[in-house]
Amino acid sequence: MLTAQVKAVDKPWLDPTAKPQIVIENVRKTFGAFTAVDNVCLQIYTGEMFALVGASGCGKTTLLRMLAGFSHPSSGRIVIEDADMTDVPPYERPVNMMFQSYALFPHMTVEHNVGYGLRRLGLERSILHKRVQDALEMVQLGDLAKRKPHQLSGGQRQRVALARALIRRPKVLLLDEPLSALDKKLREQTQFELMNIQAQVGITFVFVTHDQDEAMALSTRIAVMDHGCVLQVGEPAAIYEFPRSRFVADFVGTANLFEGTVVGGDLGFINVHSNEAGCRLQVDRQGDFADQQRVWVALRPEKIRVSKTPVSAEGINQIKGVVWELGYLGNRSTYRIKTTLGKIVTVFSQNERRTSDWTIDWSDEVYLSWAANSAVLLRE
Repeated sequence: MLTAQVKAVDKPWLDPTAKPQIVIENVRKTFGAFTAVDNVCLQIYTGEMFALVGASGCGKTTLLRMLAGFSHPSSGRIVIEDADMTDVPPYERPVNMMFQSYALFPHMTVEHNVGYGLRRLGLERSILHKRVQDALEMVQLGDLAKRKPHQLSGGQRQRVALARALIRRPKVLLLDEPLSALDKKLREQTQFELMNIQAQVGITFVFVTHDQDEAMALSTRIAVMDHGCVLQVGEPAAIYEFPRSRFVADFVGTANLFEGTVVGGDLGFINVHSNEAGCRLQVDRQGDFADQQRVWVALRPEKIRVSKTPVSAEGINQIKGVVWELGYLGNRSTYRIKTTLGKIVTVFSQNERRTSDWTIDWSDEVYLSWAANSAVLLRE
């Protein structure tokens, strides 16, 4: 997780006595015969930057809309700070939502867009003006207050929408794909800005994204969804390093998966026979696995070493292949190795040398190897 200028975040989810700010309890949402959200249970704590991730159609935006009050659960309930939100309309909930499209009024200036939500509060003009100016300064747009949305860049429009969402000081801010309209470099820069703003205001952010890198960079915790269900909840490092299913391993980042069967183990290791790998795989002992149990070994591409000579004469966790494809990405290269049994294995290699010094190239015969503690054993 990015940490620049962001204060250390407590981890109340590790404290059994901590009280969650948001409780999503057995929430289900159906549209006719289609189930968009299926019996979801989540607890979110004050000050979290909580991410809902998953492929399109997994139910993450539907869940966010139910938090906002724009959609009602078919069953279950949502509680915010001990108040049941079942019959509470959106405008009376202690939440605000920042939409993917930003939904700025094109005929209004930046300051009028930001201050729009305060008009019905009956504030004195001087107080309203100060609240708007404070919000604009927070997002570093004080000098652009008189501009119209069409005179702003994509990143500036995003910050106007954020200021407008925060100006009423909600207890929870909901963000639907907040950075999707930005180009890659601006998105990375805005991630830092968003984290800094969240740390300043100290409120809970719940955001939806299909971008795994964005979720990893921004969030305190991630909930991975698929077909309306939450498959795993955890801190970014735990989700990445210790996925609990093939879907999570493959969706969050990139993973090479080898199907096999358990064939015993010793000295803290579990041995797996895999026809796909063509060698014996050895993994650190992780829980109880029965002999002959069907399993999958998940291995991240950056944890694989590539060499032109075998590393081990025993051949454990070592596969022979040929460089089938090679992609240069600047800071790293992506190798797709075709093994002698025909399986494609993806490898990431940091480019510590200039391209003229590459030692491994197209069609080279290579050996892939990795440590037993680099892989994860999955049951499903």
